[in-house]
Amino acid sequence: MEHGSLTDSSASTFSIMEEDHTLANSVRFVLNQDPRVAFCGYSIPHPADNKVNIRVQTTGDPAKDVMKDALQDLMVMGQHVRGTFDKAVADFKSKMPAEQMDVDVNQQ
Repeated sequence: MEHGSLTDSSASTFSIMEEDHTLANSVRFVLNQDPRVAFCGYSIPHPADNKVNIRVQTTGDPAKDVMKDALQDLMVMGQHVRGTFDKAVADFKSKMPAEQMDVDVNQQ
């Protein structure tokens, strides 16, 4: 949910439900790398709530567009990390002798 001004689209607060520091800190990091961002920070209103508020102030571009770009960039980063990890695991397994692999022959 976006909380912003109708007259100034360059500053908004985004409330994301069912999330915590993991996503919020990652989004904050990506947003702070964007030269269009003048300020970015997040808060968790209450420790018992799974909700984060991410505040974005830009140099002029709509905050909604900058937030969308940051989330897309974060998704691409996650896909890259997953692909790199999966490749490293496959490379490791391909170099192991078969007798050292933990293989369950009953597993289908």
